[in-house]
Amino acid sequence: MTGLEILLLIVILVLALVGAQLIEVARPFIVNAVGGLVVLYLAQVVFGLGVAVTPLTVAIVAIGGVPGSLLVLVLSLFGVAFVP
Repeated sequence: MTGLEILLLIVILVLALVGAQLIEVARPFIVNAVGGLVVLYLAQVVFGLGVAVTPLTVAIVAIGGVPGSLLVLVLSLFGVAFVP
């Protein structure tokens, strides 16, 4: 192996480790966002409640999870915010 190949291998290894760390940090937010969006979807399908899904809605749901999605649903139900 040449020096360039070894350097490239080290760079790829470092990038893989950094990527794994980023995914590990973002995992709770991803799980919260998916769970909250499922709640919003079920509220729309089962109860007919419409919520405008915007980046702000996704951020609230990702940070708050299911309670965040319930907050978004209540605000949308009363016409305060997130009305489609």
